[in-house]
Amino acid sequence: MKKRTERRKLTDELRREYDLSKLKGVRGKYATRYQAGTNLVLLSPDVAEYFRDEQSVNTALRKLIQFCANSLAKRLRDEWPKPVLPLDTVCLRVPSPCGA
Repeated sequence: MKKRTERRKLTDELRREYDLSKLKGVRGKYATRYQAGTNLVLLSPDVAEYFRDEQSVNTALRKLIQFCANSLAKRLRDEWPKPVLPLDTVCLRVPSPCGA
């Protein structure tokens, strides 16, 4: 029976079919953006077809957020329970701290 450490060593190695010479990644390409706190999001190719740059993505997302916020606010206004009495006719008696 194999030991656990032997199994771990096997999983750490890359498969033979991976050709590292074809990988053209650049180390630290987005490091400065990451450190600045910018969220990086990778769009799926079918979604990316509809946007030409990051500004158009941000504009579309802002409009969606505004639409959702307005829809939620309208729904809450429509569903909020109406007062039984008009608020100007309701009078609350608060006892005076002086006892008068």
